[in-house]
Amino acid sequence: MAQTAVGILGTGSYLPKDVISNQEVALRAGVTAEWIERKTQITSRRYAAPDEATSDLAAHAARRALDQAGVPPERVDHLIVSTSTGDYPQPPTSALVQDLLGTYDAACFDVNVVCSGFVFALEMARGLVQLKPDAIVLVVAADTYSRILDLADRRTAVLFADGAGAAVVGRVPQPYGILDTELTTRGDAHALIRVEAGGSRQPASAETVAGGGHHFKMNGRGVRDFVADNVPGALRGLVDRVGFEMADVHHFVPHQANGVMLTDLVATTGLQGAHTHRTLERYGNVGSASVPVALDDANRSGALRDGDLVLMAGFGGGMAMGTTLLRWAVTA
Repeated sequence: MAQTAVGILGTGSYLPKDVISNQEVALRAGVTAEWIERKTQITSRRYAAPDEATSDLAAHAARRALDQAGVPPERVDHLIVSTSTGDYPQPPTSALVQDLLGTYDAACFDVNVVCSGFVFALEMARGLVQLKPDAIVLVVAADTYSRILDLADRRTAVLFADGAGAAVVGRVPQPYGILDTELTTRGDAHALIRVEAGGSRQPASAETVAGGGHHFKMNGRGVRDFVADNVPGALRGLVDRVGFEMADVHHFVPHQANGVMLTDLVATTGLQGAHTHRTLERYGNVGSASVPVALDDANRSGALRDGDLVLMAGFGGGMAMGTTLLRWAVTA
């Protein structure tokens, strides 16, 4: 029997109101605004308000996705939240989002695959719908990196910001929906991106806080090399496996890691003919939320046409990669 076709029924996103300029970041990081734009192509980003946490950002994005899909909260069967900056160590942030939305019939859980998390969660959602074809899965990715940044560290402070994106996932007609997905983790490179303290290995203490152990740390050069060595081949392999060529792809929605890196990735992968959707210039790197934020931006702009091939790629901490190819269905 043919498997149920599973696709995206609606998208949503939320970016906090506070716009943080390069000038403001540069002052604290000991660089210039010109240096930030040249190195990253980012011109501004958003930080959550003092009374906003990751669950709040996630709920805003989720409501917008549900509204676009025409799905009431009580119709949601599963709620997956992708985040590496949850409100608390426990309970799961998805339980808090459920309470904010009123999706009380939904089974909820979190995934933490850092910047690849949305693609991983999307594949989990596909599996859930294939098991129960009438199921509706709400996938939300949200991160609040401003709370774990060392604002004096130019390697991270110039890049990362806060935001949330969401997708409603359910059954779609053949031949639409997710065509194939590739998920990969390379744990031997896990030290490239890390938060060292606050877990069971180094519990939070006065000493770990004083030493900055709760700050997000990244080996930028190592990450760049990892992406260059691994992501182009993963993307080409996925597209080839489904029976297409890179020239057939209409839209590329990548993790918004760094503008210079994305330009190089498009050229190396052979995606110059696709429309690469970028939001990092305005919003920075919003972690797990960057793929669905860019997807929602593309969707709401009217760029995604019925039947278009959309290639998405998440990559980052773990080190992990998630790539997926889908045929877009206009459901409205």
